[in-house]
Amino acid sequence: MVAWDAPGYGDAPDPERADIGWYAEQAARIFDEPAHVVGVSWGGVIATRLALEHPVLSLTLADSTRGSGTSAEAAARMRARVDELAEVGAAEFARRRAPRLCSDPSTRAKVEATMARVRLAGYRAAAESMATTDHGPVLGRISVPTLVVVGADDQVTGVEESRLLAREIPGARLRVIGGGHAANQECPDEFNEVLLEFLSEVEAARCA
Repeated sequence: MVAWDAPGYGDAPDPERADIGWYAEQAARIFDEPAHVVGVSWGGVIATRLALEHPVLSLTLADSTRGSGTSAEAAARMRARVDELAEVGAAEFARRRAPRLCSDPSTRAKVEATMARVRLAGYRAAAESMATTDHGPVLGRISVPTLVVVGADDQVTGVEESRLLAREIPGARLRVIGGGHAANQECPDEFNEVLLEFLSEVEAARCA
């Protein structure tokens, strides 16, 4: 398993561009051969483009979305987050957003600590890539086994957005689990069970 630091996050250098296609190209470079791809939130939007433009074995979208370019209002809300981060700083930005990501206090503290490391350059590029992306019209082109997972209490992307993804991606299955937007962290056992069940089925079908 490989956990990828997208450009501008973790230990990765700041991004050179701010579009989803470029991020997908960077992600594709870590694979020597097709792999099972799991993307959470913005990572799911990158993973969607990866599955559209590069060979993958399967796609899992967790608490994800088509992108924020679905309307001018959604794009403006996404770009406004950058202004807030620049104004209040990473620590305060994380403190304000963490309660929307999960309800469990212990998980919230971990999410807040991680988010407090966000860098303005990385977040600005990520937000712009979201604001200029709407995968809605091309979801029907995804041809690999796809799992859509969402926390029942997701206040950020929401269950209905995940339902739309599962409906528009051919053959996709939807699983609603516990937790909020950070469901994979808030309910890791349930998330892992659902994911491993899906991956096992995909691998069994490949070997049949």
